[in-house]
Amino acid sequence: MMYDVIVIGGGPSGLMAAIGAAENNAKVLLIDKGNKLGRKLAISGGGRCNVTNRLPIDEIIRHIPGNGRFLYGAFSVFNNEDIIRFFENLGIELKEEDHGRMFPVSNRAQSVVDALLNQLDLLGVKIKVNSPVQELLFSNHKIAGVLLETGEKISSKSVVVATGGKSVPQTGSTGDGFPWAVEAGHTISELFPTEVPVTSSEDFIKEKTLQGLSLRNVALSVLNPKGKPLITHQMDMIFTHFGISGPAVLRCSQFVIKAQKKWKLDDVMMSLDALPERKQEDLHKDLLKIVKEEPKKAIKNAFKGILPERYLLFLLERSEIDSGAICTSISSEKLRSFAQNCKQFRFKVDGTLSLEKAFVTGGGVSVKEIEPKTMASKLMSGLYFCGEVLDIYGYTGGYNITSALVTGRLAGINAAQSSK
Repeated sequence: MMYDVIVIGGGPSGLMAAIGAAENNAKVLLIDKGNKLGRKLAISGGGRCNVTNRLPIDEIIRHIPGNGRFLYGAFSVFNNEDIIRFFENLGIELKEEDHGRMFPVSNRAQSVVDALLNQLDLLGVKIKVNSPVQELLFSNHKIAGVLLETGEKISSKSVVVATGGKSVPQTGSTGDGFPWAVEAGHTISELFPTEVPVTSSEDFIKEKTLQGLSLRNVALSVLNPKGKPLITHQMDMIFTHFGISGPAVLRCSQFVIKAQKKWKLDDVMMSLDALPERKQEDLHKDLLKIVKEEPKKAIKNAFKGILPERYLLFLLERSEIDSGAICTSISSEKLRSFAQNCKQFRFKVDGTLSLEKAFVTGGGVSVKEIEPKTMASKLMSGLYFCGEVLDIYGYTGGYNITSALVTGRLAGINAAQSSK
């Protein structure tokens, strides 16, 4: 059997590639090693599927710290607004939520998967599930097809590799595409976990002092060895039994790993500002005022409401203030120390959970070796890459899926055109 285009991988970018190729009159085969397509899409966005983000292009690129600028070319052809139109044409109505995140009105990720599968069906794409690919076949420095693990060879004029990274392996993304890329002459940037919880062996973590405590809208920073912030994210976070997690932490995680690599560190310092809207000097003055106005009150009662109670008691103790002591007994110096802890509580972290536990894979096929407007390999004729197998990684919030859908669509369309 001879195909114009073979797409390997039934995730967001693979589904998009198969549809794009079939719309361009190619004879398309979509192969997946799992038993069903769209598994990662079905669980994305907490089962609601955050299909894209409506922020302006420059903002989207800013939210993709891993080679986001490479996508400028792709976005000039097909962008986030085109994704929204694409889904609306498939009958999936979308709605906008906070920070530009777009979800199906149905709140069901499965409805998005079903619409894509339905479209594949209408376009006559041949689908092969439970069919792991063993290797890509080349002939005269051109792609020739694929070899399945069963020994079956399938010929094709172009192949799109959409096998994903190594995160969320239960959905089938176990890094299968990386060795094939190497065979074709590509460079793989070292893989690492991003959008992943951060670990710490500080005593207060080991003793579970703050376990389960959520803090809203805090500013969390990763510091360089001189104590200057490399990055700061202002969002929510939570203390866990192994360290810290939550949106602010996930966004900081790749910078923890980068700092460890760059300066060869075991531990990286982080700083937590629980009151980002207030200046430290003003906070100190306000605390002095409270203490003056309520001299006989216990300090923990006078300061009630400034911070969540568990965190307030924790920082008082860190500042060597007895939470039961009356206000008049607390020195101005200790209040200054407490104000400083509110604004920059510093603690050490020692890494992150594993790549398998991460939402997103950092690293992948080097984008220097990919044509930015077509997703074609610069090294092997007829070979295309899209989605998370590429060294492109963004924050959560619809950015990675936007990259996957855009690169997938371009890979599919161009694979079809080159096969003609």
